[in-house]
Amino acid sequence: IYTRRLHAPEGAEALAYLRRRGLSDETIARFGLGWSGAGRGALFAELRQKGVTAEQLRLSGLARETEDGSLGELFWNRVMFPIRDRRGRVIAFGGRILGDGQPKYVNSPETPSFSKRRTLYGLDLAREAAFRGATVVAVEGYMDVIALHQAGFSGAVAPLGTALTEEQLDALWRLS
Repeated sequence: IYTRRLHAPEGAEALAYLRRRGLSDETIARFGLGWSGAGRGALFAELRQKGVTAEQLRLSGLARETEDGSLGELFWNRVMFPIRDRRGRVIAFGGRILGDGQPKYVNSPETPSFSKRRTLYGLDLAREAAFRGATVVAVEGYMDVIALHQAGFSGAVAPLGTALTEEQLDALWRLS
C-alpha cells in the first residue's frame, strides 16, 4: 500500500524528496520505500476493506492504543521505510516526516515479530553481501544505509535507535 501511494499523485512530494536525496527509482524499489498518506484513517479504511481487523493492525505495529482506548494510526504524512528481518520479511516500519515536524522519525512499536534492539536496518541485504565477501559496516540511519547500498557498499546496516545494542553487535558478529 505504501509503495503504491508513493507513486500515486498523493505521494509526489515524498517521491520528489527521495529523488532530491539522490535515490534512483531502482533503489527506491529495492528498499520498498513508500508514502503513508497525508491524513489519518486512510490506511485503516483501505486495510479493513481487505479484511484486516483492528487487532491485526495493533499487533502489526501499524496502530497503537490511544488514551481513550481506541486505536490510532501510527504513520501519516511520512516517507515509509519497511524494516525487514534477516530473511527479508517486513516486520516493522520507520517513517520520516516531510518538513520540520516532530518527531522526525517514528518506528513501529515492539511487537511479537519486531524487537528494535535486536534488529538492524538493511540486515537482509547486508547478509547476502557479506556472504559474497562484502565488508559489513554499521552507520547511523535508514538514508545512510540506502545511499551506501546504492553506491555499491552493500554491507551497510543501521541500528534502529540512538545506540548500537549488544544484540545488534551479536548479529553483526554472525555476519562477519
